[in-house]
Amino acid sequence: MGDGAEGLVDAQARIQDRLDELEQARMFSRRRVVRDPEREQKLQSLRLARTDLQRQIDRGASGWRLEQLTRAVEELDRRIAELPA
Repeated sequence: MGDGAEGLVDAQARIQDRLDELEQARMFSRRRVVRDPEREQKLQSLRLARTDLQRQIDRGASGWRLEQLTRAVEELDRRIAELPA
């Protein structure tokens, strides 16, 4: 009966080791080298603003507000495209 328990403990240890390896690999792959943090911040900010405006459009804006939101989204798209690569 002792041999069965040892096998179970060994299996659990191998599973835990594998989970640790996967977690380390996941953490390593999430690290991104950001060459220009200021550009990345601007890009993220513009994308967030665009998402917010698009949600307002999707909620059913109409008339002059729809036109205003559409122009604002176009302007954000232009600014995003102008950011240096």
